[in-house]
Amino acid sequence: MADTYKINVVIGGRNYPVSVKSTEEEQGVRAAANNINKLISDYESNYAVNDKQDVLAMCALQFASFIEVNKVIKQEENEAMMTKISKLNAKLESYLDT
Repeated sequence: MADTYKINVVIGGRNYPVSVKSTEEEQGVRAAANNINKLISDYESNYAVNDKQDVLAMCALQFASFIEVNKVIKQEENEAMMTKISKLNAKLESYLDT
């Protein structure tokens, strides 16, 4: 198993230790933390929110929704691609049968 090392990230003004396995993973974690902090700032400046937990819940919902919507889109794209492949296979088989 690969060695891990700890980094600290700040989310919503709090420090969180995170274990990472590579510099690429570290970059990804830091980028994610920056995105969360930007979204927190946007929510706090655009909505009258007094509780940081409410802001964090809205951030989590937005990121999770993004992931779920992309899963649906990918599934639809995969199904469309499989339909096209099936049609091409059918054409090839009919061509080879003649």
